[in-house]
Amino acid sequence: MKEWFSAPAQWLADAFTRDGFAHRVLGLPELASANGKAVDDLMVYVHWLMLALFAGWIIYFGYVLFRFSATRQKKASYEGSKSRLPSYVELAVAGVEAVLLIGVAVPIWAKNVDHFPKPEEATVIQVMAQQFAWNARYPGPDGKFGRQDMKRIASDNVFGVDSTDPAGKDDVQLLNEIHVPVDKPVLIYLSSKDVIHSMKLVAMRVTQDAIPGLRIPFTFTPNKIGRFQIECAQLCGNGHAAMAGGFIVVQSKADYEAWLHSKSGSAAPTSFE
Repeated sequence: MKEWFSAPAQWLADAFTRDGFAHRVLGLPELASANGKAVDDLMVYVHWLMLALFAGWIIYFGYVLFRFSATRQKKASYEGSKSRLPSYVELAVAGVEAVLLIGVAVPIWAKNVDHFPKPEEATVIQVMAQQFAWNARYPGPDGKFGRQDMKRIASDNVFGVDSTDPAGKDDVQLLNEIHVPVDKPVLIYLSSKDVIHSMKLVAMRVTQDAIPGLRIPFTFTPNKIGRFQIECAQLCGNGHAAMAGGFIVVQSKADYEAWLHSKSGSAAPTSFE
């Protein structure tokens, strides 16, 4: 009997912790990046705020029903409330919303832009989205990408790789699978071959639109070894659902280095038809 009561009690105790509330109550998916904790924390704080507002309004609603019930107020008053309290409450709510927007949301974006890791300190990957797959390109063991030319972009050469450049001989090119080492910043340069896509890595808590003609950087730091799904968060055609077939594989540093060397020289253009 003691064990029967202890399990729900432990669940409830865990639910009131920050991480427990995020995963047990809100049902947030698995977190696998260092930067994602701040995202989860913000969602937890906002939900606690909404819960407090909900409780506050329920209490106020109950008070109004009691205070102005027909049994207590025999005669209706048509003058309305003369109190300034509602105005003060509205100003307070507007102030909180301003803090959330101006003090939290905007600086978060500005901070991300200013704090990209240096390429030499990160795993640098080029990703080209297309209907309906993800192409990934690595610089290979030498750390240098081979020369590219947009005039060379074709259905069988989505990155416009110049095959005559010796620096690109050890480059690695894959389809629907991205490998990264754990506990090292990842710097992805994202573009699109055809229409607008959006690369969503739920476990890493990052999402970035892929725009044709632009190469947009975004970053995250994986901190958990495993295999995590890549999704497209932008409706991009009748095969949109197929873009959930991509995966990001987080490996130990040794396993990643071994994998990279095993794939070195496999930069033959790939395509998805």
